[in-house]
Amino acid sequence: MPSSPSPGRPRRLSRAHIRQDFAASLVVFLVALPLCVGVAVASGVPAELGLVTGIVGGLVTGVMRGSSLQVSGPAAGLTVLVLESVRAFGLAGLGVIVLAAGLVQTALGLLRWGRWFRAISLSVVEGMLAGIGLVIVAGQLYAAAGVTAPDGGPARLAALPAALAGALADPRAVASVAVAAGTVLVIVGWPRLPGRVGALPGALVAVLLAGLVTALAGLPVATVRVDGVLAAVRPPDSAAFLLLAEPAVLGAVLAFALIASAESLFSAAAVDRLHDGPRTEYDRELVAQGVGNTLCGLLGALPLTAVIVRSSANVRAGARTRASRVLHGVWLLVFAVLLPGALAHVPLPALAGILVHAGWKLIPFRGIVALWRGHRGEAAVLAATAAAIVAVGMLEGVLVGLGLAVAKAAWEASHLRVDHTDEPPPDGASPSDDDRPPHGVLPPHGESPAHGEPCPSPHDAPSPHGRPRPPAVGVLRVRLSGGATFLGLPKLLDALEALPRDRPVEVDLSGLHHLDHACRAAMTAWAERHTAAGPHPVRLPPFPDPHAAPAAAPAGP
Repeated sequence: MPSSPSPGRPRRLSRAHIRQDFAASLVVFLVALPLCVGVAVASGVPAELGLVTGIVGGLVTGVMRGSSLQVSGPAAGLTVLVLESVRAFGLAGLGVIVLAAGLVQTALGLLRWGRWFRAISLSVVEGMLAGIGLVIVAGQLYAAAGVTAPDGGPARLAALPAALAGALADPRAVASVAVAAGTVLVIVGWPRLPGRVGALPGALVAVLLAGLVTALAGLPVATVRVDGVLAAVRPPDSAAFLLLAEPAVLGAVLAFALIASAESLFSAAAVDRLHDGPRTEYDRELVAQGVGNTLCGLLGALPLTAVIVRSSANVRAGARTRASRVLHGVWLLVFAVLLPGALAHVPLPALAGILVHAGWKLIPFRGIVALWRGHRGEAAVLAATAAAIVAVGMLEGVLVGLGLAVAKAAWEASHLRVDHTDEPPPDGASPSDDDRPPHGVLPPHGESPAHGEPCPSPHDAPSPHGRPRPPAVGVLRVRLSGGATFLGLPKLLDALEALPRDRPVEVDLSGLHHLDHACRAAMTAWAERHTAAGPHPVRLPPFPDPHAAPAAAPAGP
């Protein structure tokens, strides 16, 4: 039985692997082709630029080390950000932004910061995807109806019902909506067909059927405009680089770099769970994504990220090495050179339907329900991130989500719980060692008190301080758990000062995972006041020394 490769070591190429990678590359090519074109059109750039980004993702990023099986290309997750950048700075500005973002990614990878992207809250990432999905769905519904979408997420959502209702009165809009709806139905239903037919990519089949029906029926539907790959590639000129002096452009560069990196590395983690081959080297993968985006910026193309749809298709098709994703880039290049005119027969509503389905899949409905049931704070972060992206913008929404996640983590780290149990004294209990009378109060052994005098009780004997000895009472045990920081100091003092002063108190600190200096000082002062005001002392365990080295494990026999 052959041994499986060790994680991190690439598989050796064999004839069986070559056959599997070749077949997988064709599948990935068929999946990537309509997505590359659809993302480009939805981003407001020529369709050919989507193919250029897919080619770079295969031939450049695909060759580099990092993640062996995930596939890179234009992603629906960056559609909103690209569209906003093109509207604000033009195609030349987009190229400069993508180039600078690629350089930032490369630098972060060389500095070995790739693994830190795994520390981003999952709720923020899912909220980001949900917000992007909502914006994509809303925008592409307008495109499906052939109506211009208003600017701004809230206005787009608010005007959507009226726009769709008005489209039903226009025969051209009705035909356009019908093509888009049919595309979505084919994408959803095609994988459920039995046999090998259902194994074909649903998006490609939907586009082919939409083009065929549109041509045969003569539907008044707009199609993709084709100018040629070489005509679409326009490297940014020297004047475009002056945009980097504008704060808005620098913010867009940071947004592209962070969002593209997070999406790529989270995709790598998901792909690693789909196969048993080499694991992702996150710093190398970040460098590969950065080099790819740098080249895409130089060509004036769309930004690239690792795309989970193509990557999962690559794994399911039986890919074994990086050769499958490189070959998929070769097939995209061959199509762009030999068959660019075929894009002119692709209906735009069909591409809108593909993007509507892709945007809908970005919204984690099941994850939201599961979070709401088990972790409502995380669900609130997710919802707030998505709402901020829809209402304000991509970068602002992500920053809102990160801020809320950090605030939530700080609150949970400082959340303090104070519990106390009241233990009644057992029958026949004697005073504790602290409450026993001093030596000599009771008569010597064997003697009796004088006739008519009551038998002295230990509880009636004076204390060493001259106060009457109280009767035996139960102990109040106070247990602190969580994090005792200055943020929880009011709650801690309120709970401690509310304890009765005529009972012995024992404090248990074993449930604390953090105890800061403010709480130490406050508890010490409270214990002194409580002991001085009542007949019983407070038993406060020694505080752990934060600078002490951990105790060594006991040696074995």
